[in-house]
Amino acid sequence: MIDPLPPLREVIRDNELRAKKSFGQNFLLDLNLTGKIARSAGDLTNSVIFEVGPGPGGLTRALLANGAKRVVAVEMDKRCLPALEQVSAAYEGRLRVIQGDALEMDALTLLSPAEGETPRIVANLPYNVGTLLLINWLTSEIWKPWFASLTLMFQREVAERIVAKPGSKAYGRLSVLAQWRGDVHIAMKVPAAAFTPAPKVASAIIHYEPTDPVLENVALKDIERVVAQAFGQRRKMLRASLKGLPVSALELLEAANIDPTERAENVSVAEFAKLARAYGVLRSEN
Repeated sequence: MIDPLPPLREVIRDNELRAKKSFGQNFLLDLNLTGKIARSAGDLTNSVIFEVGPGPGGLTRALLANGAKRVVAVEMDKRCLPALEQVSAAYEGRLRVIQGDALEMDALTLLSPAEGETPRIVANLPYNVGTLLLINWLTSEIWKPWFASLTLMFQREVAERIVAKPGSKAYGRLSVLAQWRGDVHIAMKVPAAAFTPAPKVASAIIHYEPTDPVLENVALKDIERVVAQAFGQRRKMLRASLKGLPVSALELLEAANIDPTERAENVSVAEFAKLARAYGVLRSEN
């Protein structure tokens, strides 16, 4: 027992909660496992946590039990609110629950971290919006961003794409966006059997910490455009896949000192940053 609240199976039964596919829900009932996930986020002392999709509150309880100062949880499913209100009462108001769509909310405004508080995002993300939320957090114009870290659960295939290195089949647009200005790794793997109901795929927790960009003076819009163009036709050589850009592909590759016959899956994050910087220069000249 991590707190005086009932086991999650009882909470789900008493509140008649059945996971809905429309919400991308799969509930984690093992509080030992949710505790491990919470601890993988690092030292939670003085941390204020933004959580998306808490469901019946398994991870929420673990975050609070492991020292989070406050948790702000956004839950779309109104059926989960009574269970979360019980958690808030047990933890003396350290939990604030907001019903609604996290895609439409500004997390920083909701958290309102005070001086000395460390804002983090920790969530077992709903499968149907997880990647979109991650991209929103990674593509902030202002960097470093407001959060100190992201600790997020994805389908394992998506997690492997986020951490993939050049030369692997999983390496792609998401890998570059994540690694361009952050350190990311898989913190732990979670089998499908850990969930109720069990999904058809395994999951994994990624832990991400923002860093300085691998190359200075690279505009977000430029690296997004170059990476999207390159991986849009990933099996083609760069001299062909980059033809859709409003600059000469060969001139761009020469400026970045990259072999025109190379393919996107073999181009490093640093090389993509060089391409993006060169693209910004050539675009402004044209």
